Amino acid sequence: MGVEEIKKRSVVAVIRGASVETIIPMAKALKDGGVTALEITMETPKALAVIEKAADVFGNEMFVGAGTVLDAETARAAILSGAKFVFSPTVRKETIEITKRYGVISVPGAFTPTEILTAYEYGADVIKVFPAGSVGPGYFKNIAGPLPHIPLIPTGGIDMDNAKDYILAGAVAVGVGSSLVDPKRELTDDYLALITENAKKLTDEVRAARLV
Repeated sequence: MGVEEIKKRSVVAVIRGASVETIIPMAKALKDGGVTALEITMETPKALAVIEKAADVFGNEMFVGAGTVLDAETARAAILSGAKFVFSPTVRKETIEITKRYGVISVPGAFTPTEILTAYEYGADVIKVFPAGSVGPGYFKNIAGPLPHIPLIPTGGIDMDNAKDYILAGAVAVGVGSSLVDPKRELTDDYLALITENAKKLTDEVRAARLV
């Protein structure tokens, strides 16, 4: 597991505001389009129940994890609910340590070279560069110069148009939010079909970029 698991999945769908009732049709639509990693953010009401539901229904078919994890206590609760990875917006040593103690993937958020290196030295598997959209793909090329051994995943401002550019710049995968799935929209058959269509386009472009 670790970086290779994240890289294999290519795209992590970041879901904010899903419910126990909506997460399954959302996840199925994503899976049908080839997106098999699902980050459920912890500010979502009843987030632990949403993680547990998705993990129970899909098992190994979907890689379900927790996002916006701010502390070790929340990380542990998410892991016990079935999360296989923990995304954080910041670097907290205690959160990384407890995530690794339970054998799941740790992906803390960092921005500067110092933060990125510090998170990696604490034991993180992959570093989430957030908000990546404010610096663009060129930043990843620049970071790879002095820190080529540290795997990075961009989130924040990643969409259908620029995801491939981050892969070309060296990112191991991309985290994509509302441009892929918007939980505020009604889950009609047409919208679920659009999620699947966009998921397929996105995964195809990301995987094609790796071949360049």
